[in-house]
Amino acid sequence: MKYLRSALLSAVTVPLILFGTACVPQDTASSAAPPSEAQGQTPAQNQAQGQTPAQTQTQAGTALEQLGSIPIKGRAPKTGYSREEFGPAWADVDRNGCDTRNDILARDLTEETFKPGTKDCVVATGTFADPYTGTVISFVRGNTTSTAVQIDHVVALSDAWQKGAQQLTAEERRQLANDPLNLFAADGPANGAKSDSDAATWLPSNKAFRCEYVARQTAVKAEYRLWMTQAEHDAIATVLGSCPDEPVPAREGTAPRTVPAGEVPNTPEGPGSPTPVYANCTAVKAAGAAPIRPGDPGWDPKFDGDGDGVGCTS
Repeated sequence: MKYLRSALLSAVTVPLILFGTACVPQDTASSAAPPSEAQGQTPAQNQAQGQTPAQTQTQAGTALEQLGSIPIKGRAPKTGYSREEFGPAWADVDRNGCDTRNDILARDLTEETFKPGTKDCVVATGTFADPYTGTVISFVRGNTTSTAVQIDHVVALSDAWQKGAQQLTAEERRQLANDPLNLFAADGPANGAKSDSDAATWLPSNKAFRCEYVARQTAVKAEYRLWMTQAEHDAIATVLGSCPDEPVPAREGTAPRTVPAGEVPNTPEGPGSPTPVYANCTAVKAAGAAPIRPGDPGWDPKFDGDGDGVGCTS
């Protein structure tokens, strides 16, 4: 991510060209325009053959293929939703001593400085290449300036609540709210305009970023067993139809923290060694850490559903 942002900063006069992945998705989230040509055929030819964008290009390991695995259902009522259902805002889930907001700022900003006395946790200033608008923002922490750069949940928490998160455990919801896969630093006004919209009603104005954006939404919903509405699915399929090779996003985590001399982080492995945090047994198995036991890096009692002292065995 920082590589892309550095490239944007070096050519700020053309941010919409250089930022994000090389894809040119459709113009608006609510547009009913047909997908771009696929496999040398016109959209009309694809439609005549009964093919949707998700059917014309479904290479293994792509976001388009992953989209096909997401269930399609109606939106559930928002009854019972509150931010507190996803745990306290910006918890330190990776146990590196810094809250999630500052972890993401440190990951997504360049030339950052830190507030003295915070052990390089609290970001004080930095340069931010916003993926949603393609503009560059000078971030300065302060009561009237910090909101210029906000941390966006790519899949909004209220949207997640209405599409399956009510059935998640409290810990899984806390992980979802703090998962770097589901978080981007973003221009404050753009984040406000997005609010809790899904892809059917909002897409970034920076068209060059839309493929990566909807791929990230798809990956989050797959990771946490959430569903999409038909309109949301179709909007994402239309975007990915113009960039069918867009890969499933890699889990990149947050920027590594420099541990001050003499400090020992609260991790089983010792100084400077991050403790993995797994959202569920699927993530444990994907990391090759199953079966997992008490004392193992990333252990959580939720993995031991049958109480035999060994987790993620089934």
